[in-house]
Amino acid sequence: MKQHSWLLPALILSSVAGLFAACLLGSVSMPFDRVLSAFFGSGDQADRLVIWQIRLPRALAAYLVGAALGLSGAALQGLLRNPLAEPGVLGVSASASLFATFALYYGLVAISPWVLPMAAILGALAGTALIAVAAIRTQSVVTLILIGVGLSSFSGAAMSLLMNLAPNPFSLSDMVNWMLGSVANRSFQEIGLAAPFLLSGAAILLASRRGLSALTLGEEAASGIGLDLRTQRVLTVLGAGLATGGSVALAGAIGFVGIIAPHIIRPFVGHDPARSLIPSALLAGLILVLADIGVRLLPTSSELKLGVVAALIGAPAFVWIAMRRRAIND
Repeated sequence: MKQHSWLLPALILSSVAGLFAACLLGSVSMPFDRVLSAFFGSGDQADRLVIWQIRLPRALAAYLVGAALGLSGAALQGLLRNPLAEPGVLGVSASASLFATFALYYGLVAISPWVLPMAAILGALAGTALIAVAAIRTQSVVTLILIGVGLSSFSGAAMSLLMNLAPNPFSLSDMVNWMLGSVANRSFQEIGLAAPFLLSGAAILLASRRGLSALTLGEEAASGIGLDLRTQRVLTVLGAGLATGGSVALAGAIGFVGIIAPHIIRPFVGHDPARSLIPSALLAGLILVLADIGVRLLPTSSELKLGVVAALIGAPAFVWIAMRRRAIND
């Protein structure tokens, strides 16, 4: 089955519409003509400030984070041949969050506003390096998953310890807020800091996508037609680690998007992992933008965190995918 010709144009147009809607909607909605004028610099100065300093950076941050997680999820599902795989399965998200929590615990964020995202990126790189070494040394995908689960569990336990030993309520609040995930108050500068990691990770995954198609035949058959399994594992893990690290640096911990988007896309691309990468990225970005719009519109006394809303949507979908997969296997 070939990829439907309408899929990419529809996702691109929907993404543009979603980003524009994020600029229209908020605690105070703005008329269409005022937003359009602000985009082209001819509107009121206050409108331009709201669009270019608050709403557009926030919407772009949500979209880039979703796209990175969707792309990484689709690649990991192709590598591990498991529709329940996602960026958190290899422990990269957890290690990035651990380093960020460490920076918050010791008050290092007071040195510079860049310390927190840089700590998350360093954590992601450390986790990625560990998994990449494991991918080189092991021949088993199951072993790779188990190492990732172990890394994730250890990082989670260490984060719980740091929160338990938090020196004051303010540090604890900062750590909890980071773990819940949010794109509120993000700026173009913060997007620019995470962008090299997001783009390099995406480039590696897209460059190695053909090997994911070969893996649908099984590892032995893929190796028989010339695929270097070790190189494919390392490239996929490295690309997913960099992209996920950039997303955690930008928004904190956001889960489940990397599972949902590839699962929705897969039937439209003939269940080909290589063809699912870009559509999954576009759909995941759109999902997270729409979720963030919902966060801003919900009539709550304090704004819900994006990671909480993503989990509320994604967790039931995860259970449904798991139950459906079991029913098919049975």
